[in-house]
Amino acid sequence: MADALYGDDPEPGEPIPAGRLCVPVRPGTCGLVTRLFRTPVGGRTAVAFTAPARLRAVLGADQPWIPLSEPALRALTEPLGVRELRIDPVLTAPRPATTSVPLPEPLPRPLTVLAS
Repeated sequence: MADALYGDDPEPGEPIPAGRLCVPVRPGTCGLVTRLFRTPVGGRTAVAFTAPARLRAVLGADQPWIPLSEPALRALTEPLGVRELRIDPVLTAPRPATTSVPLPEPLPRPLTVLAS
């Protein structure tokens, strides 16, 4: 029990990537903005990739990105309440379709017969 309290585990459970991460971005009003994603249960998460090829394989060749370190990415997203960081995710859901759904045609108005 004392071992668990003092954290004598010689290896961390999750290795922290060293070096540059490829972070997806999108255009914002004042420049580029870090793209945030949702986990399968709906929580917000930051996403980063260890190589540009991995980013392109998941998000597509036209996805813009910037190089950032892991501490820098966490510092950018923490004020937004984002505490989770996913590195090299391989599964993503496709974007929702942006096709517009046609509105149903209005019902015809009933004829009103005026007695004269």
